[in-house]
Amino acid sequence: MQRYRNIVASFSRHGFGFIVKELGLHELLSLPKHLLAEDDQDLYMKPMAERIRMFLEEMGPTFVKMGQFASTRPDLFPANLIFELEKLQNQVPPFSSDIVKSIIEQELGDTIDNLFAEFREVPLAAASIGQVHYAVLHTGEQVAIKVQRPNIRKIIKTDLEILQDLAMLVEQRSKSAAKYQLRDMVDEFSKSLRAELDYSVEARNGEKIGKQFSNDSKIHVPKIYWDYSTQKVLTMEYVEGIKINKKETLIQQGYNCKVLAERVAQAILHQIFIEGFFHGDPHPGNILVLPGETIVLMDFGMVGRLTSEMKLHFASLLIALNRQDTDKLVKEIISIGIMPDEINMQQLRADVELLKEKYYDTPFSEVNLGEAMNDLFSVAFQHRIKIPSDLTLLGKAILTVEGIVEDLDPELSIIKVAEPFGHKLVKNRYNPKRIARNLMKELAEYGEMLSTLPKHMHEMASVIKKGKLHMEITIPELGMTIKKLERISNRLSFSIVLLSFSIITTGLIIGSALTRQSTLLWNVPAIEIGFGIATLMFLWLIYSIFKSGRF
Repeated sequence: MQRYRNIVASFSRHGFGFIVKELGLHELLSLPKHLLAEDDQDLYMKPMAERIRMFLEEMGPTFVKMGQFASTRPDLFPANLIFELEKLQNQVPPFSSDIVKSIIEQELGDTIDNLFAEFREVPLAAASIGQVHYAVLHTGEQVAIKVQRPNIRKIIKTDLEILQDLAMLVEQRSKSAAKYQLRDMVDEFSKSLRAELDYSVEARNGEKIGKQFSNDSKIHVPKIYWDYSTQKVLTMEYVEGIKINKKETLIQQGYNCKVLAERVAQAILHQIFIEGFFHGDPHPGNILVLPGETIVLMDFGMVGRLTSEMKLHFASLLIALNRQDTDKLVKEIISIGIMPDEINMQQLRADVELLKEKYYDTPFSEVNLGEAMNDLFSVAFQHRIKIPSDLTLLGKAILTVEGIVEDLDPELSIIKVAEPFGHKLVKNRYNPKRIARNLMKELAEYGEMLSTLPKHMHEMASVIKKGKLHMEITIPELGMTIKKLERISNRLSFSIVLLSFSIITTGLIIGSALTRQSTLLWNVPAIEIGFGIATLMFLWLIYSIFKSGRF
């Protein structure tokens, strides 16, 4: 509850107290008024996106990671907020070397001296979840050891529970916020962050990407030392190179920047189109350069996965963008996303046409692929088409790599490098061998289904014989149809009763007049009493129909 109060109070201090009050959190958490005060006018006058970024940084690791995760979703958030979220700093003060040694010894089951020939207490880098130390194994191999911060799991677990509560509350209280699918996004983020807390997952990701380039000597992925790794400690090969964004240093040392740009682009596109498993965070800090223009890829806490269908749809999207084919673009957006119950196809097509005008008369080689993808995903979001998170992560990764490539070689177009991959993927779809292989697979599935068909038919016949077959038929707008039928039947009943009442009463009155006899039957005024009873029944029927609201 104290953490809850701190989060809500900080949110209010950064100029969002009106949201706290609208959600009723100040009453729910019994927050004193001074915690909700917005006295810092200088802070309050800053742009909203900047205040959100400052709030996330103040709240620590979970919120910083959440902001970084949100920065990969341009389909959900505006460009100015994405720009601020990309500034989030992951640098935090290091924790003591004594704690580091204690964690390593506890996790690896031995003393530091027995484990390493050399261990440097001053960290190479410190981040929100862990920090990295240099060491040397007794075999002479240089390694980098990533050690997780103490109690970080407990802190993140608490914060994630609070975020899930807040997302649910916001969606319940605000219909406009529900369209952002906050709960789904928090669940997705929670899953990603929990995986990042397990260093063995990152190690497996690194090994998998390393195997992708096992035959390419110009792409290097640091080796994992499994005997010195656990969920909280990750030991990998130490690599000392130049960061890919240090262009002046690279030029001074004689590196060919055009070759580097080509290799970085080829590496990420190979992962996307061929492997379907790619580095989700290829920022300059995670890419180094070694002699011979060798590219080093590091830090695989965030990765993306693409199915064969997703790869194919992405390739088709690329080709449709090249040809500026609106119908094909609309078809691919629908194919890759999850459609809402209702969608205005005419408006979707008009929005894609409008977006196409942005790239009209622009040479395909000059189109920014990452930006174009994000534009298409934004159109999808406007129509409540849910795009898989791996595809939005793909857009973000391509945008990041495009920035690196453009800095190294402004003449190189990543979209031109990507085009052959896309054509190859689409061409491979119609490869006779692939078609035959898929056909054989489908025939095997059909054969299995047919072999079990008699058994299933026998089971169904038994159920029918026992009279236990239940059928459920759902007809759209059935409730509305039933209500209309009820109204028609009520009006018909009303008309019949009214007509019957009129005929009987008229007949009795005419009969009495013609015979000139009294309307007394056995000394009882029949017409008068009958008229009274019929009137009461008539009034009761009318009241019932009007009360039901279905007249």
